[in-house]
Formats: sequence, C-alpha cells, structure tokens
Amino acid sequence: MSDNTGLLPIKDRYDSFTRMIREWRHLKMLKRSGRGHDPSGVDGTVEGECTVLCPACPHPGKNLPAGWKDAPRQWLYGLFLAIDANFRLKRKAVSSDSVDPSLSCGWGYFVEDKAYKDFLHSGADSVQEKSTCSSHNAVNMADTKSNRGLATTGLGTVDCARHNMKLPNAVGDLQKGERYINMDYLFFSALLSYDIACQWHKKLWHRMSAFPISMHLSHAVKTISFFVPKFHLPAHIEQCQTSFSFNFKNGVGRTDGEAPERGWANINPVASSTKEMGPGARRDTLDDYFGDSNWKKVVGLGHAMLHKIKNAFPERENHREAFEDLDDGLRGEYGPTLKQWREQVEAWEYDPTQPNPFERKAEKLAREDEINLQTGTCLALHEDCTPSILISTGLELEEQQRRMKANRAGLGVHATDNQEGKMELYMPSLAALRVSESSVSGSVTAAPEAIKLWLPSQISRNAPCNSRLQAIEWKLRYAQGHDALRSLRSNLRAQTAILKYKDRNLCGQGANTRAWNTLKAVEARIEAAASTYEYAHKALVVLSPRVNQTGWHSSLRPLDRADVRSMTDLLWGETEGTRKLSWIWNMRGAAANEIDKDNASEGRWLFILWLPIQTHGQPDMRIEWCKARARAMRWAEEVELLKEEMRRILQFLEWDAQRWDERGLENMLEDAGEDEREGRMAYANRQASLRRMLAESFKTSWTDTLALVDTFDHNSLVAQQDMDMDT
Repeated sequence: MSDNTGLLPIKDRYDSFTRMIREWRHLKMLKRSGRGHDPSGVDGTVEGECTVLCPACPHPGKNLPAGWKDAPRQWLYGLFLAIDANFRLKRKAVSSDSVDPSLSCGWGYFVEDKAYKDFLHSGADSVQEKSTCSSHNAVNMADTKSNRGLATTGLGTVDCARHNMKLPNAVGDLQKGERYINMDYLFFSALLSYDIACQWHKKLWHRMSAFPISMHLSHAVKTISFFVPKFHLPAHIEQCQTSFSFNFKNGVGRTDGEAPERGWANINPVASSTKEMGPGARRDTLDDYFGDSNWKKVVGLGHAMLHKIKNAFPERENHREAFEDLDDGLRGEYGPTLKQWREQVEAWEYDPTQPNPFERKAEKLAREDEINLQTGTCLALHEDCTPSILISTGLELEEQQRRMKANRAGLGVHATDNQEGKMELYMPSLAALRVSESSVSGSVTAAPEAIKLWLPSQISRNAPCNSRLQAIEWKLRYAQGHDALRSLRSNLRAQTAILKYKDRNLCGQGANTRAWNTLKAVEARIEAAASTYEYAHKALVVLSPRVNQTGWHSSLRPLDRADVRSMTDLLWGETEGTRKLSWIWNMRGAAANEIDKDNASEGRWLFILWLPIQTHGQPDMRIEWCKARARAMRWAEEVELLKEEMRRILQFLEWDAQRWDERGLENMLEDAGEDEREGRMAYANRQASLRRMLAESFKTSWTDTLALVDTFDHNSLVAQQDMDMDT
C-alpha cells in the first residue's frame, strides 16, 4: 500500500498478479470440465477434455439417433470442418518452453506441444509442392515467409464450419507460414473446408503415412469431400470454382466454410498482448479465449438457429419456384435435352470424376491444351493460339462467310417506302385525326422521328378503327415482343462473351479500345431491344381487350431496368446461392440458337473462344439450369440440416445434463468430508440445471417456427401425392 507521499518503495506485484490470473483461469477450466468430480483428479485429464463442444455438430453416443449409420440421408449426419491460418497471432522469440511451460499439456484447444514439435522437426527437410491454382500465395510463400525475431509466425486452427466453434486439439502454432505439414497435423488431430483445399488435398493420404498410426484416418470407408470457402473461391482458377464449390455439391446446405475468418475477427485484438508472452502463457491465454468464445456461441445458439431457419424457409420456397419456372419455360425448347442435363448433373454428383456440367466445353478444351503444353504432348505454334482456339476460329469464319452471302443476296433496291397514303386507304378516319392533331400543334413541322404513325393501338377506343387491323397489329406486336426479347437475350449473351474474351485474351490500348467500341455497339442494341419491347408491350396492353386476347401476360411481362441483365449478373446484395434469373431467361422461347439476326454480323468474332454461334447459348443455358437446380437443392438441404441441428442441440444438452447428474451422484459415494461432498453435488446440480434451462429456452423459442415448417412440408407432400395419383 502507498501512504500517498511516495517516500516508501512499492513492490511490483504485476508479475505475481498475472501469474495468479493464469492459475485462476486454469483451475476454472478444470472445474468447468468436471475434473474435480473425477476420482482420477487432474492427473487423469486426457487431451482435449477441457473444451466446450459444439452441441449442433454430430457426436456419436451423445446426440445422434439410434441407427443413424444405416439412415438413407447420411448427409444429415456429416461433420463440417474448416481449416485456416492467422498470421496476426505472432509470438516474439522470448522465453522458452522450459522456462514458461503450458499448464494444460494439450487438455484444451491447442495440440500437445511436445509431440507436435517433435513431428514438425522430423519433417523439417520436406519440400512442399508449389500451388498450381490460387492467386493468393498462401502455399507458394510458405517457405519464404520471414520469421526474423519470431518464434511463431501465426496460428492454424480447425473449426466447426457451420457454427464457428474451435475443436479440441485443433489449434497449433505456425513456424514458417502456412505449410502443409502443420495443417496436416491439426487436421488429423482434430478430425473440410480450407481456402487452399484444392492444393492441400492433393497427396494428403500419401502424407498421412508419415503420421503415427493413432492419427491415421480410414478414408477408404468414409466419405470425405474437400471445399474452398465461398469468399475465397473467386481467387481460384475456374476449374476450382466448380469442383470445390459449396454451391454445387450435395448435402452441404448453405454452408459457406468461412467460419475461421469470423473467429479471427474476435481473437485478433489479443494479438498485441500475446505476441509478448512466453510460449506457455500464450497458449493458456488463447485456450481461455477460445473456451469463452465457444461458450458464448453455445448460449447464443437459440437465437442463431431461429434466425437461420426463418431465413432459409422462405428462401427454399422462392428458389424452388424459380427453378420450376425455369424448368417449365425450357421444357418446350429443350425437352429431350433437359433429361440429358439432369442425368449428367446427377452422374457428376454421384461421381465427381464424370464430366462437370457446370463447366463449358471450351473451358475443358482450354484446360486440356494447358495440360498438353505442360506435359509436352502438344506443340503450340503461337503463344496466343492453341489448337482448340484455332479450330474454333475456323468454324466461326466459315459461319461468317455463309452469313455474308445471305445478307448480300437479300438486299433490295428500295429498302423503304412512304406509307402515309396506304394507311389512309385502310383507315379513312385517319385524315381527320391528322387534321385535328395539326390544329393543336400549329404549323410547326415535326421531326421525322417524332411523326405520329397513328397505328391502331395509338387511336383512341372511341375513334372508329377496323377490328381486323387491330387484330393484325396485335399479332405483329406479339411477334415483335418476342423478337425484341430474343434480340435482348442474344445481345446480353454477346456482351458477356465480349467481356470474358477481353479480360482473358486482350492486352494493349489498341485491342482494348476496339473491344470497348464493340461493347458500346452491343449496349446500344440492348437499349434498342429493350425500348422496342416496351413499345410492343404497351401496344399489347391497349389492344388485348379490343381483340379479346388473354394469357399472353405470362410470357410477355412488364420489363423493368433490373430485368435487363445477363444470366450471370447479380443484383445488389445477391450471391451465387441467393440470386435469381431475370424472367427474360425463364420464359418459353429462350432458345439456345436464338440470334439477333438484324445485327448478327457485328462483333461475331467475340465467340471464337467457345463454340460456333448456333450452339453457344446451350452451354450457358445448361449451366444456368444446373445452377438454378443447385440453388433450390442447397436451400432445401439447409432447412433439413437446421432441423436436424436443432434436434441435436437439445439432445446434446440433455446428455450433458445427465453427465453432470452422474458426476454428482458418484461424488456422494466418495470418502470425502461432508462439506466437500455437498459442494461438489451442488455444483454438479447447478451445471445440469443450467443445461436443461438452456434446452427449454431454445425449445420454446423454436416451437412455433418448426411447427410452421412441418405443417407446410406435410401439406406439400399431400398435394404432391394427390398430383401423382391424378397422373
């Protein structure tokens, strides 16, 4: 204590205080894990026992139903893991394990340090293969990352990918970047989603042979899939974006795999203090933070799961309806082809070695060219022209020659004619209307583009007009609307193709300027087609009651600016898993071979990277059909996964409560003092009661929403059965 004079020296208690905090944290961890109720005491603690487990993840013997191994929908009981590294959680080269050992010895989230370092030392001379994919350098820079003055360059972890919780014995220090040997050890210790999984999974089972037998995984009798998290996926090559995407694989719901990234945001603020600690103090401190984070997530599962299912349920219905609309709209044009697409995507889902329906054929050809060039089995005579591009260009030039001949033969001597006299022959009242119009506007001569043509749709219903002319205009406007949509879709495809070709192949100011000029021409045609459609739609709205036409609204809907977008464009706030196609692609007539015939000759070079123009649309439509199907399936899976996870949470909390009940009863039989027995039993009863209160709270908040989902699903099933009986 100080006497407020500063004359008496004050002993520095800071080191003692921090040591007390560390010991207090350690004792609380042991107490909360039930080690005080175990007859073997602290010495009987096994690795990973002092952690907070994720109640929503599958735990055999704890929260899985009887006979789950033989259940038909095995994907409901899959474990989702995510692995990642954080290079902010460094530690300076201060102190040592002998001076500052960890108190827990691998009892928490960190792996047991001695065995971990011994294994890393045994593989110190191994050379890591270089990445052939990702544009970020997590793999290629692993052996070159500077570690001057650092004992630890970062931290690697394995998390629960769907609920963002750290797993037991799934955290380890990194000594020199994100090396496979570190991440392999954590993976086999924790036993995925990984931001470089496309490279890491290669030779994983070969590398497993270097691990102790106790860490081997029987991968031959287990189904293990590798994914790249959704946010990281765009940084990878296109092959990885389809082969390792959560959006396209069965049984994953709406999992995004980014759980570790969210966890880093919570733990990064402690990096400034832990980097100055010794190795043991740092591990014990981070263990405490991870345990606190896991417990907070357990307590918040009630609200989190309710929010997820309230979002997933309407999205499931929206995307199911969107896919059904697209499927119905394409059935007329693609009847037999739709069956082939379905068979192809189902074959790929069952066996990923089958052709990937989410990839374009030309992309496969380009990849084959790349592989052949690397292996030396193919010789490219020009750096910008591989054999597949050469043949595609030849086919395109051949098509251009045929079209040029047809265009030259179709030109007439007089392309236009004055129609005013002919209009008045068929509509005698038109002359009076023109006189009335000119008297209102005065003698000002209208510009040619502003002259009113006085078509039947522009004449008031009260003015006389031949019904046959109205019917003829209706038919022509109906065809004009479909032609405008066809032109709109064709030019939107062209716009997408030009942008892709420009980004992949063009460099230099001249080439890019020409590409932008072509894009401007395409954009002008898009605007023209949209404007034409709007005029046609307005005329149809006016004429349809006069000629008694109905039912046309389903295929010719009002066109908003947001509807004028390509199949791959996203609206603000949309992602691959939530986006919906514009209605212009869903309607009947969105054929693969439709071409904007009026402007077909301009810019047709842009398709040379893929297929001839007649079949270019079909791969795009197939891919979008597959994606729409995948979105509908992922949202349906998400609802089922959430329902199963809610059930698992309640069962896990009850199992945990019963475990604390058993601990309390076991301590009544021990030869200990009365006060000690009562204290242990009271603590066990409190822990059991706490978990049952949590379960009851969760169940109460979920009841109404789950009942609504179950009722809707039951009614949908009954309706489907009735339809099947009718057919």
